[in-house]
Amino acid sequence: MENYYDILGVSTEATTAEIKKAFRERAKRVHPDIAGGSTENEMRRLLTAYETLHDEERRREYDRAYFRFVKKVDFDYRAFLKETPEDPESQAKLVFFDLLHLEEDEAIAVWRRMGGLDFRMDACLDREDWMDCTFILAEELDKRGFAYEGFMLLSELVPEERRRPYFRHFMPEVDSLIKEIIRVRLPGSVPDDVLVECLEEALELGYARRDEARWLKTMAEALDRQGDRRGAAEALKAALKRDASLSGVVQLKRKLGI
Repeated sequence: MENYYDILGVSTEATTAEIKKAFRERAKRVHPDIAGGSTENEMRRLLTAYETLHDEERRREYDRAYFRFVKKVDFDYRAFLKETPEDPESQAKLVFFDLLHLEEDEAIAVWRRMGGLDFRMDACLDREDWMDCTFILAEELDKRGFAYEGFMLLSELVPEERRRPYFRHFMPEVDSLIKEIIRVRLPGSVPDDVLVECLEEALELGYARRDEARWLKTMAEALDRQGDRRGAAEALKAALKRDASLSGVVQLKRKLGI
């Protein structure tokens, strides 16, 4: 990832006016019409740097990305964070750092040591970092067979995204993952009472009625297995109210007397 500040020859604290001035001065020297065709690539890099840093929103996004991933070689940030193993803020940053640097198992180990689902990383990281960290951590937990923990993390993330969008283009991936966990991973991997709790949580997230119908059907089946026929009947009726064409319910309807 290139350092746009270096390309323009300005400091990271440069004002918009200083960025504009630096661009004009450098453009005069490297523009192909003046310096010849051999400077086309340099002019292109200069334009990209200027267009990014001159726009306040794009500059904020660039700063977040660049300074998150690029570290000074003479400073071991990970070692620095590990020096304070009982400090929640430093350990939340360590979890995020390790996830970003493909040390997923280390990140999960730190997260578990700090309390796992009880570790309130949202109180230790800024909102965007917490959301990024939560999604990546949920993915890695799910990959390792810890679907319940992955689901619980996502169930916190989704309402926050709905409250104030941040992921935008990435939200379909979040939605896809949470639906996959509910549909495939949770049934059979957690006790029925836990499954019902997760499904109740899912129903609070505000998904489409057809999704909710399928989840209510799964809930009805779990409640029936627990011997709660009344609860199962109510869940199935709610499912059919959301989607009257819901498939695979004939036997359950007959069993529950619906």
